[in-house]
Amino acid sequence: MIRNCFGAALAAWILALAGPAAADEGMWPFDQAPVVQVRRTLGVTLDSRWLDHLRAASVRLTSGCSGSIVSPEGLALTNHHCTFACLEHLSGPGRDLVRDGFQADRRGEEAPCPGLGAEILVSIKDVTRAVFEAGRGKTGGAYADARQTAIADAERAACGADRRYRCQVVSFYDGGLFKMYKYRRYDDVRLVFTPEFQTGFFGGDPDNFNFPRYDLDCAFLRLYDRGRPAATPDHLDWSTSPPGAGEPVFVAGSPGVTERRLTVAQFQTLRDVAVPLLQAQNAELHERLTALASQGPEMRRITAGPLFAIENTRKILEGRQAALGDAAFMAARQREEAETKARLAADPQLAAQVRDPWTEIEARQAAYARQFVVWRQLESAAGEGSQLFLYARDLVRAAAERGKPTGQRLPEFSDSRLPLMEKLILADRPTYPALEQLYLEVWLADTQRLLGPEAAATAMLLGGDAPAALARRLVAGSRLGDRTVRRALWNGGAAAVLASGDPMIKFVLATDPLARAAREVWEDEVTGPVEDAAERIVRARYILEGPEVYPDATSTLRLSYGKVAGWEAAGRKTSPFTTFGGLYGRATGAPPYDLPPRWLQAKGKLDPDAVLDFVTTNDIVGGSSGSPVVDAKGRIVGTAFDGNIYSIAGDFTYDSALNRTIAVSTAAITEALAKVYGRSELVKELVGG
Repeated sequence: MIRNCFGAALAAWILALAGPAAADEGMWPFDQAPVVQVRRTLGVTLDSRWLDHLRAASVRLTSGCSGSIVSPEGLALTNHHCTFACLEHLSGPGRDLVRDGFQADRRGEEAPCPGLGAEILVSIKDVTRAVFEAGRGKTGGAYADARQTAIADAERAACGADRRYRCQVVSFYDGGLFKMYKYRRYDDVRLVFTPEFQTGFFGGDPDNFNFPRYDLDCAFLRLYDRGRPAATPDHLDWSTSPPGAGEPVFVAGSPGVTERRLTVAQFQTLRDVAVPLLQAQNAELHERLTALASQGPEMRRITAGPLFAIENTRKILEGRQAALGDAAFMAARQREEAETKARLAADPQLAAQVRDPWTEIEARQAAYARQFVVWRQLESAAGEGSQLFLYARDLVRAAAERGKPTGQRLPEFSDSRLPLMEKLILADRPTYPALEQLYLEVWLADTQRLLGPEAAATAMLLGGDAPAALARRLVAGSRLGDRTVRRALWNGGAAAVLASGDPMIKFVLATDPLARAAREVWEDEVTGPVEDAAERIVRARYILEGPEVYPDATSTLRLSYGKVAGWEAAGRKTSPFTTFGGLYGRATGAPPYDLPPRWLQAKGKLDPDAVLDFVTTNDIVGGSSGSPVVDAKGRIVGTAFDGNIYSIAGDFTYDSALNRTIAVSTAAITEALAKVYGRSELVKELVGG
């Protein structure tokens, strides 16, 4: 189990922290591609044509995953686990597509995924000067409003009223740079193929974040445009051969958020305040979901996706806390911080501009510790995953925000983001009362416990009810599971929302002022001042270290470079490859090492030496799932689906000797499609001919 590996693993990992920055480190924006570093370390020359082609063939899914275009007719490759929500929504009593997989025999059977969208990055434009000029000479709320208005105006000018595109201004280097990202949107995304859960997640939770792995964690989607498969001339050539050991490879994906530029004080607060709370809440939710799953086949079906996410999160939090709690990690960060301060002090002019942002950030940690639980319970994690609550909050806030100028709205309700929100609210997706009630009850009980039963916020939320009773009443009375009801509220705006008798809408209307107040305090006392100070730190580092400083991940398209390589830790070498033969050797017939019947029947057809999964030194984090792994010629050779145990703390740090990306090879996907699933037409579309 991964928890038993942490001691030896981290000991080896921490030793590497004192060394120089890893050659393969970084998730780089495409307009800042590390061309020089790649040529120096891998001997590969990346030109603009190669980069533009890979960018145009890379996909960001609104589910939080990545993917790639692999045919001229909109066919996209991603991970099986990235389609969980779609599979769950298409399932029902007696039909479990997560468990059994999905296979469309013809185009007409490709199934629309409710609420799922895809975006392809079209262009990047620097808009830093316009944003900075808007705020010049202003302070406080006027400063924030002016900059937000400038951002909204830039987004509107770049996309206009064309709903085929979405324009988003993205902040880099903690506000040091602002860039306009223009995406081609695809709202019609349909499911083509997924394997069975036991194939896509062979080895289950025990093997998660481990290697060797034997997973066929892949899925195919198709992008549609006006009812027809989208024309996608920029698509990746499909390789039926795996990459070799030491071969250069590249990953293009949309990693979520990294925090590698945090100060020592911020890391300490994460260690002492945030992560312990998240661990406790995750453990409680896991216990409740496990109990619900034990109630029968239908409960097992509807909890499969949530439990997968909870178990994955548990290991991530364990890895983060293990890193944050290691003295060597903190010592390395303290040395790095001291070196930056010393270099800054040697430049009096720059030092006068930057002042002492480290002390400013440290001074804000008391407010963080005081307000974190309030902000989390009332705002950022309110509802604990209840879809009915999220519908109600989005409808209530949209009704209030859409009447304001876009620059004065909450950022998530800007004109550029409303089309996606509308799509998600109006998607025809099922809700499950048992899950809804569980999520709400856990959230309300946690809030009562953490804020205190006598707190004004607790009284406003519960109104004298017990958490279980209130959750039951809200879920039983709400009609927000019906999208026709949601559509009427969305289209009706403030008048319809205020007149609604739905108990969930009324609950949010009554409590949203409390949530907004918690958000305002958090932004005024914590994030606002910290972001201002962090911006100056990053600006100084950029000036002192030059353009080889990559920005933290921001859920935008990034390029990572590396090579196929295993690793050595604690005297043990790990090969970079697993094979079909290894899969059958690992299969015991008992969960989680059991194979579906069709795989047992196909054993003699598959090449036992064919590479199934492989590992690379590429630097990725969550959000990169489904990213294409391509070779130096730009051919897709795999799709990334996980990392090894050393990559768990990748949000904070990276070491090329130990951090590994895990991918399933396109060679294995081809073999399985042809010999296990009989998908000859799909293979033909992939390889041509």
